[in-house]
Amino acid sequence: MEIKTVSILGCGWFGLPFAKALVAKGFVVKGSTTSTDKLEQLKAEGIEPYQINLNEASVLPTDFFDTDVLFVNVPPRAKTESASSYPDKLKNIADAATNVKQVVFISSTGVFEDGNFEVDENTVPKPESDAGKSLLEAENLWKAYPQFTTTIIRFAGLIGPGRNLAKFFAGRADVPNGKAPINLIALDDCIGLCLQLLETQQFGEIYHGVSPHHPTREEFYTALCEVSGMEKPAFKYELLEWKQINSVNVTRKIGYNLKVQNWFEWMEKLPVL
Repeated sequence: MEIKTVSILGCGWFGLPFAKALVAKGFVVKGSTTSTDKLEQLKAEGIEPYQINLNEASVLPTDFFDTDVLFVNVPPRAKTESASSYPDKLKNIADAATNVKQVVFISSTGVFEDGNFEVDENTVPKPESDAGKSLLEAENLWKAYPQFTTTIIRFAGLIGPGRNLAKFFAGRADVPNGKAPINLIALDDCIGLCLQLLETQQFGEIYHGVSPHHPTREEFYTALCEVSGMEKPAFKYELLEWKQINSVNVTRKIGYNLKVQNWFEWMEKLPVL
């Protein structure tokens, strides 16, 4: 099918740069924000702005759902939201998307438990945390709707402009689990993966958005603090519970090769974070 219009529910750290990339490629882009102040910013970027707050009981704008592809990019609010309320909010969106043919739900690799294993898109998650269970319930909710095809993209930990993860470790002592592998994806690759999905239209699959490079927490965050001009942390030499998130579908099904193949090379030309 020809894709002309894309709606993005949630124009935040990922959604807004993705929307701008779509505009640059000639798509008609509809974007939502919870903030009144941000409506003008979206408009200035060539994005049709909509104010949608899932925390408030309000009528959803039907025009927003007049689209070829709907990206749902509203993660659960970990500290303030109960696990059960998140899928309920998404159900309101799914019920409103009656005329949408393609839904892309941005999920998280947090759906997997720390099972001391490597996983890919063929692995069935068995989450143990409330947040993980909530995410899996949300994924299953979208897949249960027959009127549209659901594609699930699980992003690993997010890093890029405005998200320098070094600050969470700088100067700390006795940081646990130093030998556990990291699972991260850079903003550029979040955008690139989604653009490639629209290009290839390989919908209806699960995709793991994660760099194939998995150095240890100690290696990665020590180096990141160093290049960021922050005090280096001290990790415990131990391997506790861990998981390594791999992807087979991103390369095999949509032919996208992540730009970040090595995190230390990425650090050498580190953008402003």
